[in-house]
Amino acid sequence: MKYRNLEECIVDLEKHGHLVRIHEEVDPHLEMAAIHMKVYAAGGPALLFEKVKGSKYRAVSNLFGTIERSKFIFRDTWDSTQNVIALRNNPAKALKNPFKYIGTGLAARRVLPIKSVSGQPSGFEEIQISDLPLIKHWQGDGGAFVTLPQVYSEDPEKPGIMNSNLGMYRVQLSGNDYELNKEVGIHYQIHRGIGIHQAKANKLGKPLKVSIFIGGPPAHTLSAVMPLPEGMSELIFAGLLTGRHFRYSYVDGYCISNDADFVITGEIYPEETKPEGPFGDHLGYYSLIHEFPMMRVHKVYARKNAIYPFTVVGRPPQEDTAFGELIHELTGGAIQQEIRGVKEVHAVDAAGVHPLLFAIGSERYTPYQKVKQPAEILTQANHILGTGQLSLAKFLFITAEENRPVSTHHIEDFLTYILERIDLHRDIHFQTNTTIDTLDYSGTGLNTGSKVIFSAVGDQRRELCTEVPALLKGITGFEKVQMIMPGIVVMQAPEFVSYGDAQREIDGLCDAIRERGSFASCPMIILSDDSEFLSAAIDNFLWVTFTRSNPSHDIYGVNSYYEHKHWACDNVIIDARAKPHQAPPLIPDPTVANNIERFFVKGASLGRIQTS
Repeated sequence: MKYRNLEECIVDLEKHGHLVRIHEEVDPHLEMAAIHMKVYAAGGPALLFEKVKGSKYRAVSNLFGTIERSKFIFRDTWDSTQNVIALRNNPAKALKNPFKYIGTGLAARRVLPIKSVSGQPSGFEEIQISDLPLIKHWQGDGGAFVTLPQVYSEDPEKPGIMNSNLGMYRVQLSGNDYELNKEVGIHYQIHRGIGIHQAKANKLGKPLKVSIFIGGPPAHTLSAVMPLPEGMSELIFAGLLTGRHFRYSYVDGYCISNDADFVITGEIYPEETKPEGPFGDHLGYYSLIHEFPMMRVHKVYARKNAIYPFTVVGRPPQEDTAFGELIHELTGGAIQQEIRGVKEVHAVDAAGVHPLLFAIGSERYTPYQKVKQPAEILTQANHILGTGQLSLAKFLFITAEENRPVSTHHIEDFLTYILERIDLHRDIHFQTNTTIDTLDYSGTGLNTGSKVIFSAVGDQRRELCTEVPALLKGITGFEKVQMIMPGIVVMQAPEFVSYGDAQREIDGLCDAIRERGSFASCPMIILSDDSEFLSAAIDNFLWVTFTRSNPSHDIYGVNSYYEHKHWACDNVIIDARAKPHQAPPLIPDPTVANNIERFFVKGASLGRIQTS
């Protein structure tokens, strides 16, 4: 099915049992988000909110809530789009199998963006920001946000549709110091496409014209988050996945997507910022208030019977988890083509995607070495940490598949493989005073922190403990010792006060362990505020450990030392306690949770959805 607009997609999903309509009035203040999360957690359908309090417009969520539903939406264009991406990643494929790819060039030409006569597209009306469903997702949010925007900008030095960027950067519509209907905030970093455009506009001393598209065919939404091969326009990709041209026009010098449900146009002036946030984000914490670009609103348009799409992010998994799976399937071997020798890179969703990477590389440099050690995989590790959004990672665990099959998606098995083989005196490599994700508050400031590479190859060096080692029990101040998985234990530690206190506490822990003897079978110890929570599930361990620690500041070691500026230890200790400077976690409002139960009772719109 090749959808011309969002309405056609919704009708198709409903026809095939993938969507439920909510007939009752729903409050956009926390209720819509809470309903979405409850249905998503149950593996439920897409949701069409027909009566949004305070707005005449309908809203839809959970469109991409499962990989199966996403592939159903794109079922008629999925294969051809994969083929075009594969050809861009590896043109040699066309020579090896020319008949398979014979139509891809023609397909690409058919989906080039097509310009309509300038002027307001038919079917649009001019509205205000306040007419939109102003959805607030978490109780600590600074206001209402657009969570599925397609933010469009053009290169000021080379304007035009083919020199544009379409990205998904969250948009704050209300709250803080924003003047409703006249100003909105756009959260993006300077290295993103729109940031590069703004830097050029600033240099020219003129404002950057921006258009924010909301809705339209689902392929347009996905295009805004796709990591595309160099030179492939997001708008061409949108055409490929939609199966029809991206249609646009210009009004007052602003690009308008003729198929969008809503369009907000405006200008970002040089150095003009306002406080943006807080916002409940995909790491499972609030991103706090910071200065970000403010856009002066020019005009807002809405299609007749427009539908407002939204999603909710929070501690993984959420709908963006399915987004990630969809992107991974579409892009296929893009990383392998970009980084030679790398077989897999997995951004671990349970840890918030950006903080933690697992990777499998190759070791071909030293085939005749008697004792294998990481060599080529270290080169590959540095390449990974310098590539696109992978550069936001803090922790990278990398190995080379040698003695038996190993997968980065089998979390416990992958970590076991590395911990059985890692030489803790040699195979831990730090990068300090560097960049991390803007949304990660474990570092030393906004965008600043550190990285660490744990590398391991060769034969098994140790048997991992499967029970808590006796010498870790009964240490004063460190109690409730629990197993997480083979080779990793968690200890409940005193509340974190400062790094000075932490150093003294952990020095005391290391002294106590040293006095009791060595234990190579437990290479990793985690310190936590709640050891029972961490040990209850692997996902809890991944989320807490890698979102609440900064490698340079929070990794310690038993018998640690430096040799030729290289740090080494006998057992790694990661301090995953909450720190005072870190952002608060997202906690659902119990009152809202109780209020939305009315939608799930027998006879209500969601009464047939099975939830826990």
